Amino acid sequence: MSHPSAPTSDPVAAPRAPVAPLSQYVLKLTSRCDLSCDHCYVYEHPDQSWRQQPRVMAPDTVEATARRIAEHAAAHRLDTVRVVLHGGEPLLAGAARLAATAATLRRTISPVTRLDLRMQSNGVLLTPAIADVLVAHDVKVGISLDGDRAANDRHRRYANGASSHDQVRRALALLRRPAYRSVYAGILCTVDLANDPIQVYEALLAEEPPRVDFLLPHANWDRPPARPTGVATPYADWLLTIHRRWLADGRPVPIRLLESLLATAAGGGTATEAVGLGPVDLVVVETDGSFEQVDSLKSAFHGAAATGLDVFRHGVDDAAAHPGIAVRQSGLAGLCATCRACPLVRRCGGGLFAHRYRTGSGFDNPSAYCADLAVLIRSMAAPAGPAESRAADALSPTVLDDLGSGQGDVESVRQLAEVHHGIARALAVAISPSAADDPVASAGWDLLVALDVAAPDAVRVVLTHPFVRRWAQRCRAGATGELPHFAAVAAAAAVRAGADAELLLPVRDGAMHLPTLGAIVLDTDAPTVQVAVSGGAVELRAGRRRVQVRPAAPDNPDRWRPVRPARSDGWEALLEDTDPYRDCFDLPVAPRLSQSVADRWTGQVARAVRRVDAEAAGYAAGIRTLLRAVVPLAPDPTGRSRSAAARSAFGAVAVTPVADDAALAVLLVHEVQHLKLDAVLDVCDLFDRADARRLRVPWRDDPRPVEGALHGVYAHLAVADVWRRRPGPEASVHFRRYREWTDGALDALLGLGSLTADGERFARRMRAELDGWR
Repeated sequence: MSHPSAPTSDPVAAPRAPVAPLSQYVLKLTSRCDLSCDHCYVYEHPDQSWRQQPRVMAPDTVEATARRIAEHAAAHRLDTVRVVLHGGEPLLAGAARLAATAATLRRTISPVTRLDLRMQSNGVLLTPAIADVLVAHDVKVGISLDGDRAANDRHRRYANGASSHDQVRRALALLRRPAYRSVYAGILCTVDLANDPIQVYEALLAEEPPRVDFLLPHANWDRPPARPTGVATPYADWLLTIHRRWLADGRPVPIRLLESLLATAAGGGTATEAVGLGPVDLVVVETDGSFEQVDSLKSAFHGAAATGLDVFRHGVDDAAAHPGIAVRQSGLAGLCATCRACPLVRRCGGGLFAHRYRTGSGFDNPSAYCADLAVLIRSMAAPAGPAESRAADALSPTVLDDLGSGQGDVESVRQLAEVHHGIARALAVAISPSAADDPVASAGWDLLVALDVAAPDAVRVVLTHPFVRRWAQRCRAGATGELPHFAAVAAAAAVRAGADAELLLPVRDGAMHLPTLGAIVLDTDAPTVQVAVSGGAVELRAGRRRVQVRPAAPDNPDRWRPVRPARSDGWEALLEDTDPYRDCFDLPVAPRLSQSVADRWTGQVARAVRRVDAEAAGYAAGIRTLLRAVVPLAPDPTGRSRSAAARSAFGAVAVTPVADDAALAVLLVHEVQHLKLDAVLDVCDLFDRADARRLRVPWRDDPRPVEGALHGVYAHLAVADVWRRRPGPEASVHFRRYREWTDGALDALLGLGSLTADGERFARRMRAELDGWR
């Protein structure tokens, strides 16, 4: 059985296309260490290949490595290469070996390109004699320190348990001397939630480092990061505490991770492989001369970093062509589909490659720290104000143009779905601290956090349900009495995941509601009921009775009220007539439908979607990707067909009973246009939100605000397009009316002076589409 990063045949046997050059090299000068840090990925994680490595890199291996680097730099005309002496602990090589290694590298590489020579060390063996070598050969050294004595000694100890803190601080004091300050590169600190972030920050600043970097502890989906009970994004919280203090102090020292996130938010590049989409053009050379991928992959599985190449038989071009190295230089294309569709991807970059690993799917996953990175990125953007925060997440011009046509391909609308997913997660995180004071809500949040690691797909389905978002927004607005619904959200995710759980669920209006699944009617006045979830079933423990309820089962006249799905060629939306949060439209919702009426509804919805596929395919992607629920409305007293969508319930469309699937198809297209534009406005400023002017529009008696007029234009553009494609004189009449409405209102919007640059681009794309029909 092979892993994606462990090739089973010679990777250079066949011809290949030109490779992207590598400019960064990590030389494992030693393979042993004088400390026994329990979080070290080299010695304490699954890969144990260090045991077969020579203790020190031999001089001929150094020579061969230097020649390979020089050859590659010359062939690709590189201006600079960076070589980092690493380990194990490189200081174990001693002053003489360090001097000889540095001399060989400079003698061989410097005639070809500029050599930036560095070293990463724990510092405990640093002496004036070694520091003199570093200065003589211009080797800048970074030191690992996790904070004050208590913080540092939590992990960075000798094998006998003795503290290393005094020795590390002595090394840092040596580097602060004027004679050695020029080779002091900075401090590397691994985050530990048990350490107070401000105390760590102050301890690091006391060492006067030129630069600081924080690393998340190595983890992945198989070995998830430790999280305290009830805290969804503790690593983001820890780093944000430092971020706020760092800003308050006037950013007294560069912090690489934070500065990289700020730079990518402004459209710049990253200085770390942990975030951003910059290419990772790095290769590792082990003490035996083997080329390896970045060594943090050793935290994934044994052999994860191996390439089967070495400096004696292969050039750096061969290493650069290795799939595991080449993919790190492919930017967005090298990420999983979830990351590619995420609006934060250009800042996050999918996180550190090693943190994406999961058995079965390899590294084709988001980071195990995905939720933390999302909160960290969004929160760091917050001080810039809402406009800048949204602009940082803005959709690309290509996507805006595609959506501005009124239609939108699969990739564009998938990005809008990811916007909704990100907002739903952020809302859940935002209200989670309030859940701590409610035992029902707190238990639900804890279960949801655990399921987000064990069954993320199930959590995603429930969190992105339209009425979960509406519930979360109500809680955030102050409806804290509704926080126990957290338990219902978690229970629904557990049912979908087939997980086991026991918890109290809230009772509302005589029923227990499970979002995306249905409701269980109860004969109790109690505010909560104890349930057990197991194997996709819910067991109700009310008094002495145990009622087994399987959500996939049909209607039970006494207890179970499942949602009924409408399905069409692999697509599914829920006919939602049970969720207590569905009453969020300006029109009254219908009560629970009988099975026969529900069957008519689901059949009509399915036929309407197929009709859109056939006659207006450009709008099908929006419906199939974004429409999650259809809410039956009470019949309109005048007999009119009515429909609605609500931003707070993204993904839901509410409709009154309609005559046929042709009419329903038009209503679905109309309302999904509102959903699409809502998602665009969540991440893009299309107009000046401070502009309070109102416009006269032909489809309303009352003047509309700019946002309302924009929504109307976007929806009516699509409705006109649907009627344009239908045959017959009646369709022609409808088409002309909606085209004229859209035409006049669009001119008014473009002439108002309220649209931003993105808004102008979006509106002019609508204008081009409209004009193209003539």
